[in-house]
Amino acid sequence: MASSKLFTVLAILAIVSPTILATDFIVGDDKGWTINVDYQVWARGKLFYVGDNLVFNYPEGAHNVLKVNGTGFQECAAPAGTVALTSGQDVINLATPGRKWYICGVSKHCEVGPQKLFITVMPASFAPSPSPSTSAATTSAVNGARFGWMIIVIGILGMLI
Repeated sequence: MASSKLFTVLAILAIVSPTILATDFIVGDDKGWTINVDYQVWARGKLFYVGDNLVFNYPEGAHNVLKVNGTGFQECAAPAGTVALTSGQDVINLATPGRKWYICGVSKHCEVGPQKLFITVMPASFAPSPSPSTSAATTSAVNGARFGWMIIVIGILGMLI
């Protein structure tokens, strides 16, 4: 009976742990999503995994975020039907592995800014915990969540044994 409960707990942990271990990446750090920032330099050395989030912070109305393909990235042009994110605090969940491209569609920000970002997202199964490139605040929050989660797991396992 206890082994059945233990299996159930472990199955639940396997399902929810990627969400708990996710990292929020503030695009551009304290500069946010704006012109005259080299986002390829910002992304260099960061490891992005399925389940992580990109957070685009900018003054509402000054910029937007468009998800594009490689051609759209090179040409600074969004495919027809692309919906712009415009809240000024846009969060994009990295739900699938692979290459991801983002541009600003306001004026000539992509071409001149150059306000555009290219990243590669790795499968969640390869994710360390947490990514070493996170900010101190994000790392602290992630570590606090992990500690709380570990206490809950230990408590549940203690009840099963």
